[in-house]
Amino acid sequence: MNFLSPTLICDFYKLSHRAMYPTGTEVIYSTWTPRGSRLPGVTHVVAFGAQFALQRIHDIFEEQFFGQPLVKVLADYERVVKHTLGIAVPETAHIKDLWDLGQLPISVRALPEGLLVPLRVPHLTIQNTIDRFFWLTNYLETMLSSTLWLPATAATLAHEYRKVLDKYAELTGSPYEAVQFQGHDFSMRGMSSIESSVASGMGHLLSFTGTDTIPAIQGAEYYYGADVTRELVGTSIPATEHSVQCAYGDDMLYFETMLDRHPAGLVSIVSDGYDFWGVISDVLPALRSKIMAREGRVVIRPDSGDPVKIVCGDDAYGPDTPQGLGAVECLWNTFGGFETATGHKMLDPHIGLIYGDAITLARAEEILQKLAAKGFASLNIVFGIGSYTYQYNTRDTFGWAMKSTLCVIDGEEVKIFKDPKTDDGVKKSQKGAVVVLSDAWAGELVCVDEHPLVNQTPGNY
Repeated sequence: MNFLSPTLICDFYKLSHRAMYPTGTEVIYSTWTPRGSRLPGVTHVVAFGAQFALQRIHDIFEEQFFGQPLVKVLADYERVVKHTLGIAVPETAHIKDLWDLGQLPISVRALPEGLLVPLRVPHLTIQNTIDRFFWLTNYLETMLSSTLWLPATAATLAHEYRKVLDKYAELTGSPYEAVQFQGHDFSMRGMSSIESSVASGMGHLLSFTGTDTIPAIQGAEYYYGADVTRELVGTSIPATEHSVQCAYGDDMLYFETMLDRHPAGLVSIVSDGYDFWGVISDVLPALRSKIMAREGRVVIRPDSGDPVKIVCGDDAYGPDTPQGLGAVECLWNTFGGFETATGHKMLDPHIGLIYGDAITLARAEEILQKLAAKGFASLNIVFGIGSYTYQYNTRDTFGWAMKSTLCVIDGEEVKIFKDPKTDDGVKKSQKGAVVVLSDAWAGELVCVDEHPLVNQTPGNY
């Protein structure tokens, strides 16, 4: 959005804070911390997104602030402030001073990305490195917060999926190396913007390589140095959609055509445009020999109804009906397969199943539980993880907050903190400068606050 001026990518109240700090303020030091979890049982958050956020902010300032003529930068700022806040002559000396400097005088220290970090341990600290720009630290809070919370939240959710899928792979003897493809990112169309799909999609790629969010792969290359020519960053397979299925109007013709046009390799065929159970009980058995003769897997995709009942079976129907058996058992009855080392049934490698409608972590685990109880291996199903997982979150999912914990005023460190009596303790912040250490006894990262700032040598990011 190149129409935005970086000095105005903030909440309105940030404009007035510079004049509100105590006289003699030289440094503002803040932390970025997940303060709690709204997801039961989730006590750790994946550190991810700092490099993305900082590079994004750097690029915005370089292109839309430092790279613009000073007269335009000041005119943009003055025009908006004058006509929104009614200030006849807006103060711009600090804006000019920053433009003259030619860089953001900010130091950021962040935990290595990919670490699993306990709640209430800060992921990064930020402070100004030149005294007269003390106001800039928390001026950037809005940009940082809106850019940081999503990638770390998505990475954490993907990690939770990966834990569940790893657990059932071990329980049912499924090949561990295939789990990286069992969680497939379907979320892009449900995200709030292209940029948010990149941020979230990169978080998904920390735990899985299956994705339909192509921009997330490009983001991983741009922001994190990934290279699709040298490594597997993300991948997908040819797949139909309902417009393709319904254009045929006849499921037998549709499936025959898809098999003819994809005589080998992986292909996903959406199957519920009309009668999914008709496809399962009539079309696929009729095409069994053609499917089994292919070199590659045909992946069947149901996309409506209750995912648990569609995949595992619905007790409301008789045990000899397709609906009562569920898709996995029906495919087993048609195509067969083999037993894993744990005695669980694995579908023949020529056939598979993916489900990506309304999948949540709880539903995915319920499906795997029910499949295991029926004697089926976990890798019989691939999950399309979409906006039902990655869009149903906010900054408050993990209570993300950037809070100042220390000021330097006239050369003296002033340790500050927030601890509202009307709160339940979630909003209590650290106090003073912080360090994050590895507790050898607990095997965890721990935060130690009230640490001397003087021992932390500043340096621009």
